[in-house]
Amino acid sequence: MHAAIIILVFVCTFVGMAAGRLPHLQIDRTGIALLGVIVLLASEIVTLDELGASIDVSTLVLLFALMIISAQFVSAGFFELTADWVMGKAESPAMLLALTVAAGGALSALLANELVIVTMTPLLIVGAQSRALDPRPFLIALLGAANAGSAATLIGSPPNILIGQVGELSFHLYLLAGVVPALMGLGSVFGVTWLLWRNRMEAPVPPGGIPDLPRHPHDRHQTVKGLAGMAVLLLLFSTPLPREVGGLLIAAALLTNRRFTNRIMIAAVDWPLLLLFVCLFAITGALADTGVPWLLISWLQSHGLWADNLAVLAPVTLVMSNVLGNTPWVILLLQIWPNPPHGALYAVAVLSSLAANLTLLGSLASVVAVERAETLGVRLSFAEYARAGVPFTLISMVLAVCWLAWTGWLPWVSGGAAAGAN
Repeated sequence: MHAAIIILVFVCTFVGMAAGRLPHLQIDRTGIALLGVIVLLASEIVTLDELGASIDVSTLVLLFALMIISAQFVSAGFFELTADWVMGKAESPAMLLALTVAAGGALSALLANELVIVTMTPLLIVGAQSRALDPRPFLIALLGAANAGSAATLIGSPPNILIGQVGELSFHLYLLAGVVPALMGLGSVFGVTWLLWRNRMEAPVPPGGIPDLPRHPHDRHQTVKGLAGMAVLLLLFSTPLPREVGGLLIAAALLTNRRFTNRIMIAAVDWPLLLLFVCLFAITGALADTGVPWLLISWLQSHGLWADNLAVLAPVTLVMSNVLGNTPWVILLLQIWPNPPHGALYAVAVLSSLAANLTLLGSLASVVAVERAETLGVRLSFAEYARAGVPFTLISMVLAVCWLAWTGWLPWVSGGAAAGAN
């Protein structure tokens, strides 16, 4: 009976998250996951200590530290500086689109891609409108570039941070697996978006004029401090020091600041995302304790259907990342998959980042960005995004699979050799 209740809570939670909300209620995926945890605790099926044992604290700590580092760049006006540079250098709509992809991808490889999307969206919209251009293709390019760029490193997105921590993967070795697919993904984003929108980018200035956004004034000293902190963090990744401890050391150095208060920096942390991680760790951990996932995995393995090869992993990741979202999918997969080979983890990190581009549901940040755009009078529909998102995601996924197979990170089918798995 206990196992049946846990399975029921798990199914209801993930079905609700797949839907994105509960009918007639203003509750998002984080709230749905929190309700699932509360039901488990209230039913006394599991204890708080048991749920707590399922939480990967090192992942949460590193994610928190990286959010503090990202907050340094926000407070220093670095994103406004970047947006102004893009607008100043772009002499044509094609160049503006290319620079949007390049800037979004580069920033998302090192900073939290969700923060990049949410922060850059209003700046990009206002910049495009100031040039009498339709902001929608540039918003599509930003969303696609942020997810594709995050595939390049193990700190580019929350799922990649989790994969790197759980698998204790080498930060620098992962670059060999992730950088090339990320670059190919960025190229796909630009190429498809330009082909679809090249003849209809011009747009009249919206009624009421261009919105006046609040801006962070650029602080050169604080920007340099943030860049120095990021450089030191990357060097620390080459040492035996745990990544989460290195992240905290850099975060502590940035918090000791005479220009910005701790409250401003800490307020910039995406606390709902951290809470979502905690809740999903707890729910999937409770499911793993029932033993049901192991039975399912054994059956799938016996029929050659388990995700230890690209023929299964790629399509499953593509579908599940857009049904549940790539963050919940990665948490679920790692909780129910005992001791996955390193090659599979590298592949999951690359493919889940790219797969999040298929629809607006693939990434929580995309949903937030679209909602933010609507407050500025720009409506990007699910179908409008999908017309570009589906082709450039499929192209980038196919290229990534070919790269991962050719370089030996994971075989095409079960039983093949995987030179990069260790």
